[in-house]
Amino acid sequence: QLQLVESGGGLVQPGGSLRLSCAASGFTLDYYIIGWFRQAPGKEREGISCISKNNTNTYYADSVKGRFTISRDNAKNTVYLQMNSLEPGDTAVYYCAGSSIITAQAMCNMWVSPRYWGQGTQVTVSS
Repeated sequence: QLQLVESGGGLVQPGGSLRLSCAASGFTLDYYIIGWFRQAPGKEREGISCISKNNTNTYYADSVKGRFTISRDNAKNTVYLQMNSLEPGDTAVYYCAGSSIITAQAMCNMWVSPRYWGQGTQVTVSS
């Protein structure tokens, strides 16, 4: 089955940047829609950015529009989340997830749950 591993999290000051990576194995990544989700303590899981198989359709939560950018490199079986202008409210565990049978819009709006999930990477934004 598809295996997803996140990396790139850490501690960063407000206004700083991080790039998260989601590395896939087991299946070819280009067959999967990939999304980034986050969950902060005491809050519900939030879909923040999702990307279609062909890299033409992307979706962003209002809370991250203009600051985060999702991209994929299918040749490297990797999806990235570039996170700029980070705020304390971005502190959360970030997960990547994949599915082959739903749309990017459906994934990010959490209308359906992706089939495959990574283990998450912690992002902490604090001064």
